[in-house]
Amino acid sequence: MNKVFIVAELSANHNGSKETAIATIKAAKRAGADAVKLQTYTADTITLDCQADDFKIKQGTLWDGKYLYDLYKEAYTPWEWHEELFRVAREEGLTCFSSPFDKTAVDFLEELGNPIYKIASFEITDIPLIEHAASKMKPIVISTGIATGEDIRLAVDTCRGTGNNDITLLKCTSSYPAPVEEANLCMIKDLSERFHVKSGLSDHTLGNMASIAAVAMGATMIEKHFIIDRKIGGPDASFSMDEREFAQLVKDVRVVESAIGEVSYELTDKMKASREFCRSLYVAEDMKAGEVITEKNVRSVRPGFGLHPKYLKEVLGKRINKSVRKGTRFSWELLD
Repeated sequence: MNKVFIVAELSANHNGSKETAIATIKAAKRAGADAVKLQTYTADTITLDCQADDFKIKQGTLWDGKYLYDLYKEAYTPWEWHEELFRVAREEGLTCFSSPFDKTAVDFLEELGNPIYKIASFEITDIPLIEHAASKMKPIVISTGIATGEDIRLAVDTCRGTGNNDITLLKCTSSYPAPVEEANLCMIKDLSERFHVKSGLSDHTLGNMASIAAVAMGATMIEKHFIIDRKIGGPDASFSMDEREFAQLVKDVRVVESAIGEVSYELTDKMKASREFCRSLYVAEDMKAGEVITEKNVRSVRPGFGLHPKYLKEVLGKRINKSVRKGTRFSWELLD
């Protein structure tokens, strides 16, 4: 099987410091991530500088009481950092890509050679954005945190309408942190089968159990928020993994990956050798020539050097053609 693509989401975990962002990218590499993901927006490209009640967060989140503009002004990754962050990631051997939040962000990222476009959960209804990103013919990853089936179908069809069929849908629970009982990981397989795409998990739960289970259920991509140290704080710190935790996640995912293997009914050399411990027919007590074979004197036992047990009914009632000792492999040659 192909390796699961493990993405460290930087989000706002630079806490306003380019040096912290660079250090976080390097920590993600040490932790075993395959990629680091940025978010490309400004407060003005994602919302309005407006303090009307509609723009105040009041959803029982970590950010309740804040206005959207103020939150995004605090959390955004300055665009002037992007070129250096992309360069550092490449030097570390990481794939670096981003979530654009409007068309100008897509155009800006194109100039940087952005290799993958991630559509955030709350942007799944922004069809003009999806169409513009998909038209660049790069792989498209779409989180489905707040999406209806109709939303997902429209987003997928929009990508395909541009001729772009490299689509990955991520099961996502848009709570921060997300209760593990709401992870609904069975959706990973269904997303893949229903929409004929790759699928994975954007994991906002605490710990790594949901991600590990997702890999076992067929996820091809795992995305997890990553922070160099939760002590630095920030909007996403409380539900982000540090380097030690992320490294354990990567290790666990790789173990599960190796355990999944691939569908094959071919036996390895070790399995073939172990077949000697399977059942076969053996003479179970000393027998004299002409003696009738019964279930007492010929039995299916370990090891597997005798006649296949499927022939037991066929030999019962027949007579043995020579004297044999207990423990003799039963074979057709013992019958007349």
